[in-house]
Amino acid sequence: QVELVESGGGSVQSGGSLTLSCTTSEYVYDAYCMGWFRQIPGKEREAVAFIEPDGTTTYAESVKGRFTISRDNAQNMVVLQMNSLKPEDTAMYLCASPPVCGGHLPPLIAVGYWGQGTQVTVSS
Repeated sequence: QVELVESGGGSVQSGGSLTLSCTTSEYVYDAYCMGWFRQIPGKEREAVAFIEPDGTTTYAESVKGRFTISRDNAQNMVVLQMNSLKPEDTAMYLCASPPVCGGHLPPLIAVGYWGQGTQVTVSS
């Protein structure tokens, strides 16, 4: 049973910052692409940012320049630093791990493992 364990999230005012983290097993961390989708009720999950084992990153256009994804090899952890947050960033953020990303944001169907989700709320 593969687990993706998330932490972080919360509420912040527009322009503020939040940090999300996701830890997993050494096997998944070393071999799989990892990152986050986000979901607003009634809408399909949207890929936000992903990082591959070699450090290659991809971002949704809506978060480029504001969000940064990185790897912490000592803790088998992926970190999403979210700056200049906007109300439209409000969503449930879910850690996800597809086997590969290939330099692109992965489609939903490619994701094999999901975290439990953490809420991010940005007020205006």
